[in-house]
Amino acid sequence: MNEAEAQHLLADWALWARPDQLPPSAAQGGGPWNIWLVLGGRGAGKTRAGAEWVRGLALGQAPFAHRPVGRIALVAETMADLREVMVEGVSGILAVHPPGERPKWEPTRRRLEWPNGAVAQGFSAEDPESLRGPQFAAAWLDELAKWKRAEDTFDMLQFGLRLGEQPRQMVTTTPRPSALLRRLLADPHTAVTRATTADNALHLAPGFLTHVLKRYGGTRLGRQELDGELIEDRPDALWTRPALEAARTQKAPPLQRIVVAVDPPASSRAGADACGIVCAGMDATGGLHVLADDSASGLRPAQWAARVVALYRRFEADLIVAEVNQGGEMVQAVIGEVDPTVAVEQVRATRGKYVRAEPVAALYEQGRVHHCGAFPTLEDELCDFGPEGLSSGRSPDRLDALVWALTALALKPQAPPPRVRGL
Repeated sequence: MNEAEAQHLLADWALWARPDQLPPSAAQGGGPWNIWLVLGGRGAGKTRAGAEWVRGLALGQAPFAHRPVGRIALVAETMADLREVMVEGVSGILAVHPPGERPKWEPTRRRLEWPNGAVAQGFSAEDPESLRGPQFAAAWLDELAKWKRAEDTFDMLQFGLRLGEQPRQMVTTTPRPSALLRRLLADPHTAVTRATTADNALHLAPGFLTHVLKRYGGTRLGRQELDGELIEDRPDALWTRPALEAARTQKAPPLQRIVVAVDPPASSRAGADACGIVCAGMDATGGLHVLADDSASGLRPAQWAARVVALYRRFEADLIVAEVNQGGEMVQAVIGEVDPTVAVEQVRATRGKYVRAEPVAALYEQGRVHHCGAFPTLEDELCDFGPEGLSSGRSPDRLDALVWALTALALKPQAPPPRVRGL
């Protein structure tokens, strides 16, 4: 072969790709799908598959498309991931194109434009509202299981997929337990392909696979990060999903006491910890009922304070329990600015999160706690919380608020009962 022929052959992804890296209709003879979910371990070739899919769509190449797809959305966890992984990465969109096909990349506009006029626009999952307005015929969503605002971002994208004959989206991610990922897996219009890190061993550094398998093989972290398995429960978690399902009810009985607990964040910047806000109550028999999880990210103090007071009023609560480790007297002050009449009790964490959570988990084991409805994100945190915290390393803000609420209702030291004379 001459140089041009060799380059043409190397650029033929359908020739070199593994079956799991090709669209399911081509790789498996599958039926119609709207979402192609690629679950894979770290280094399994997910990014290459996503970049090649976008290239095939933009250029109208089989088996990806019958004609060029003119408008494509690219959604990453952050803008840095969009640029450094999806577009400019070693296996990114620019790298998989031969020079004559390569699109023009405009970083300031987060925009790729191909010579044939096809356009791909980049977005960050940290800003779901940026997806309000644009419209697309296809989308590539990378590392969806890591997105901190996954539900909001995914929902906003769905409204924008309204061009072409059959709008489609590809999701490439290492799986982590989340309500959204479970929902996609259960959707009959989702096609799933799977890959392990070992499947891509020829393209990884020598010795890498041996080293990580020796250290992590067979562990929960290894099964998730290397084998691409969706692990629903941590073996060392304080809560399990079957136990939470058993605790679920639709409606609480009459309650004698209701509290709203808030665990304020240290910052309101994008990507910072969420503000944990949970409401719970106690009935006449001592049963505990989780009523609402109104936690949210990216809120300024005045915003989360208004959210707390609104929940307090909605459930006609008796008390707001506010952790003050992060904000001190400021926490009570901002709540007072929203409504100076609400009752606020300040609490300060003097023990580790796991130690504080253990007595609350024991209440669940005793069958005293009930969830009035489903709280997917809160429950994900509960079932992913072990001695070392969450597997993501992030702060369990919703769990913290739950712990404060149930502690205030059932675990605070009680005054001793009055002595009975004559005994």
